[in-house]
Amino acid sequence: MGDAVILVAGFGGQGILFAGKFLVYAGMLQGKHVSWLPSYGPEMRGGTANCSVIISDRPIGSPIAETPNILVVMNTPSLDAFEKSCVSGGRIFVDSSLIERKIVRDDVTGFYIPATRLADEDKLKGLANMIMVGKIIRETGICDSDEMEAALNKIVPERKKNMLEANLRAINLGYISA
Repeated sequence: MGDAVILVAGFGGQGILFAGKFLVYAGMLQGKHVSWLPSYGPEMRGGTANCSVIISDRPIGSPIAETPNILVVMNTPSLDAFEKSCVSGGRIFVDSSLIERKIVRDDVTGFYIPATRLADEDKLKGLANMIMVGKIIRETGICDSDEMEAALNKIVPERKKNMLEANLRAINLGYISA
């Protein structure tokens, strides 16, 4: 697959940093070099949130995903802010439940996943982020099912282990979504 330079962006409370952490652990379990750099506004919920994730076979010089080849956007302001930064030939994953507009570029591949709607319908409220991760796994092959479960086990805190199965269901739902 080559280097995965990923930017996950949305607003606070959408699990942006958690999704990035999952992707980093999946890369780490493959023995790759990884970096995870969160960025968020001062608000606890509702403010901006994004994280840069890099997964590489080589040492990583900078942890900033300035020109991602995988862009995940969970709200319109994030698509507006970061669409131009995605490299030509890159992939943009859009939560089409919350973003009404289409990608304007024709040199990238767009995936429109109604993640928030799917999460609500399947009683997985708050797990639209992991539905998006499932779609990323499907389209990029960034990890396999063993790494996926192991990564989840690493990042789901002990006090929230009851959410492990719901997170797996959300990833699987994103994986099978058209």
